[in-house]
Amino acid sequence: MRCNVETYQPFPNVQGRNAIQERFEVPTLARLLRLPAGGDLLEVGCGRGVALGPLAAACRPASLTGVDVNAALIAEARAAAEAAGVAAELRRADVRDLPFPEASFDLVVDFGTCYHIARPELALAELERVLRPGGLLVHETPLAQLCSHPTRFRGGLPWSSAPRLVPERRALFWAARRKRR
Repeated sequence: MRCNVETYQPFPNVQGRNAIQERFEVPTLARLLRLPAGGDLLEVGCGRGVALGPLAAACRPASLTGVDVNAALIAEARAAAEAAGVAAELRRADVRDLPFPEASFDLVVDFGTCYHIARPELALAELERVLRPGGLLVHETPLAQLCSHPTRFRGGLPWSSAPRLVPERRALFWAARRKRR
């Protein structure tokens, strides 16, 4: 499945929101959800790369990868990562059709992408596929989405499409699911 870029609507670039995510949201969720350090980390829907630096600082991953369907945003993310001295592989990719082998990542972070796409069940199945057994998926809760994007919010996610991702813990507007072995 490929994203129809003509109907894709990126979120606006709001510097104040970016600063909150970078300085508060990512460090707080990393601490509260006890994100693991040292593994292979994937951020889906990385956009302009705002969270890449804070994720690198908080998790000290062995590898950091970001994907987004928008090539222009990937270019911005690449420039931001380089300027911040963050080593990251950035690729244009649709979360519903990820270009990675099965069991590639120890940690996957989704800042709401799955809530804003058609056929989110395909994305959840892909996230389950690329996550290693015992790996962690960190995602926003429906309440976070409702508060952040009330006009775009369409309800919860179809978790039945990723049955091996079992709820593990919650913190504020975030939740973590562990992939069963």
